[in-house]
Amino acid sequence: MDLCAAIEAPIALEPAARELIPCGFAIAIPQGYEGQVRPRSGLALKHGLWVPNSPGTIDPDYRGEVSVILGNSGQDTVQIEPGQRIAQLVVCPAVRVTLEEVDELGDTARGSGGFGHT
Repeated sequence: MDLCAAIEAPIALEPAARELIPCGFAIAIPQGYEGQVRPRSGLALKHGLWVPNSPGTIDPDYRGEVSVILGNSGQDTVQIEPGQRIAQLVVCPAVRVTLEEVDELGDTARGSGGFGHT
C-alpha cells in the first residue's frame, strides 16, 4: 500500500537532509509478520528521495504512528506536499529463528566466496 505524508503544510527537504514524515495512522501487524517500508522508485529516480533504512521494519508489537524516514540524495530541494505518496508498505511473513553456536559449518559450492563471487 502507498504511504502518504500526513502533514498540514509542505516540508522543504534540502539536499543531503533527512526528515521523519508522519503518515497519520497506526497499524496492528499480526504476530509472525512484519511491515516493510520501502521507497517509491519514481521519487528516487526523479528527485533523489529515498528511505535511508530501507526496508524499514514495523514490528508486530509496535502501536505508534507509522512514519517514514525520507532522505534527499539529490542536488535540489524537494517539496513534500500534504497527502503526497512518499513510500510503500508491504506486509510479509517473518520467520523467527533460534541461533545455535557450532564449531564448524557445512560445506556449500560457494563456500566463503563474497561479493561478486557468483
